[in-house]
Amino acid sequence: MKLTSLRIITKNIQKSVEFYEKITGLKAQWYTEDFAELSTGTITLAIGSTRTMKLFGEGLTEISGYKNSIIEFMVTNVDDEYEKIKTLTHDVMQKPTTMPWGNRSLLFCDPDGNLINFFTPVTPEAIKKFS
Repeated sequence: MKLTSLRIITKNIQKSVEFYEKITGLKAQWYTEDFAELSTGTITLAIGSTRTMKLFGEGLTEISGYKNSIIEFMVTNVDDEYEKIKTLTHDVMQKPTTMPWGNRSLLFCDPDGNLINFFTPVTPEAIKKFS
């Protein structure tokens, strides 16, 4: 089994895609007006409008702020990324902080309230884990 993508469902796909393009520096590939993908090389971030949920079955068109998942991106320097992120959103939940497991972490929300973690391994153990 191979995890290949993570999909976000949004009420405003244009706003969400633009947000993720800005925070990642990637350009989205649009397949329809309701579906786009950003490929990181290791995993794809898929973004679909609420209209796409109708294709999966009845009763799946409602979304709400899911706070039980965090989308994580490993970045070169969390502190540098924070300078960019704070100009894109006021929903910074945690400024860059070194966590007990060795990653320096920045936690913020996308336009739909999904949690995003940018992190940089900083301890020798964490660096080894991701090298």
